Amino acid sequence: MALPEQIVTVDAILFDLDGTLIDSTPGVISAWKTFADEYKLGSHLPIVQKTHGRRLADTLRDETICNIQDTKLLDSEIVRFEDLVIQGSPVALEGAIEFLAQLDSHHDMRTRWTIVTSASRYYATQCIPKCEIPVPASGFVTADDVSEGKPKPAPYLEGAKKLGIDVTKCLVIEDAPSGVQAGNSAGAKTLAVCTSHKREDFENCSEEIKRPTYIIDDLTRVRVNWENSKIRLTIDTRRGPDSD
Repeated sequence: MALPEQIVTVDAILFDLDGTLIDSTPGVISAWKTFADEYKLGSHLPIVQKTHGRRLADTLRDETICNIQDTKLLDSEIVRFEDLVIQGSPVALEGAIEFLAQLDSHHDMRTRWTIVTSASRYYATQCIPKCEIPVPASGFVTADDVSEGKPKPAPYLEGAKKLGIDVTKCLVIEDAPSGVQAGNSAGAKTLAVCTSHKREDFENCSEEIKRPTYIIDDLTRVRVNWENSKIRLTIDTRRGPDSD
């Protein structure tokens, strides 16, 4: 049986953005409703769940979804979709700003974390400051920076490379099974936050995805400090009274 509070020491932390640090759900649902109506996709809600965590370009190209193969049209539709998400007024999730403030409170920790998002640079550049999330000192990784998106390991490998840290010494923090799969495949430790998926979705992962190393309700369940030139995290894995 796992201990309710666990200590983990890593060299760096790689954060997902939407669903992990920020809540963009109203805008995402609105955008998919618009696209589902225009592309005659039927109900938009199954698409929201199915595609969460994937690169938008991969989703819009998908033959079973929008099947957009023209590059110019794809680029313009990505911008239009992401503008609709931004119009939905994304906000920082509970505990996110405080967690990042802890990391930025120490000079050495400031350079040991970054954001790895499936969104475009256009979107991330607007949403991060809009949600009052600090911009990582080393910059961030977006869908534009990799040839393959999550659940492939490329985004998190690129994130570790940006920090100059061996990915096996990193902790990936994610809210989507596809992101957990990407982190696991990259060789990192993984921490799932149950903000967009139920705890059972992570506890009963398929053999392909693999279970995350740790599961928490939200980022209020983590404390960090700098110890012996490493990031030391205290993780409360207990299920909260309001969790599913």
